[in-house]
Amino acid sequence: MEMLLMGAVLSMFGLAVTCMAFGAATRDSDREPVKENAAVKPAIPAIPAPRFFMDPSRQVPIEALLLQIENHVRLEQAAAESFLQAPDAARLHSRTTSALVN
Repeated sequence: MEMLLMGAVLSMFGLAVTCMAFGAATRDSDREPVKENAAVKPAIPAIPAPRFFMDPSRQVPIEALLLQIENHVRLEQAAAESFLQAPDAARLHSRTTSALVN
């Protein structure tokens, strides 16, 4: 009976600690009380300009990218055809000659 009671007390203690941690994590720390004479801050954009892994000084023409993708597709199709002609575990797990490697 004492072990059951001890387990229940420890469970409640763990629940209380978890609730306090969750409350601290979800609380807005940047929220400040509004003052009547507070200066209005200028609006800051919430999301920066989209630059998903893009360096603006190094742009590649779309035609070059399409040629690389077509070359990759041709190499993968050739590898698949050679595997279908003679299935082998070594061919299945060999590296590709394509420049677009995972």
